[in-house]
Amino acid sequence: MIKKMGIRWNLRKLMAARDMFQTTDLVGPLAERGVHLSREQVFRLVTQPPQRLSMDTLAALCDILGSTPNDLIGIETVSAQVPKTADGQAAPPPPPPARHTTIRRPGQ
Repeated sequence: MIKKMGIRWNLRKLMAARDMFQTTDLVGPLAERGVHLSREQVFRLVTQPPQRLSMDTLAALCDILGSTPNDLIGIETVSAQVPKTADGQAAPPPPPPARHTTIRRPGQ
């Protein structure tokens, strides 16, 4: 069995608990803490889990929201069954479906 890790991003929920319902509500408080992000960057930060997050931004968000990194980020484990061969090794993925190709030469 392979464990797949996922992230639950709770920024929007923590903002709502502080009566912050607009993504732009974070622009000023972040700037006050030395984190200068555009409105578009803050929108993406609020609406989708970031793939990368600087420690300065994380610390600023925790300070603004009165929270900890554990409040902001939740780790989820999703288990997936992987087929195994007789010797206990993971089976290779199935080959891609065959495609029939016709070669056309100029003048034919």
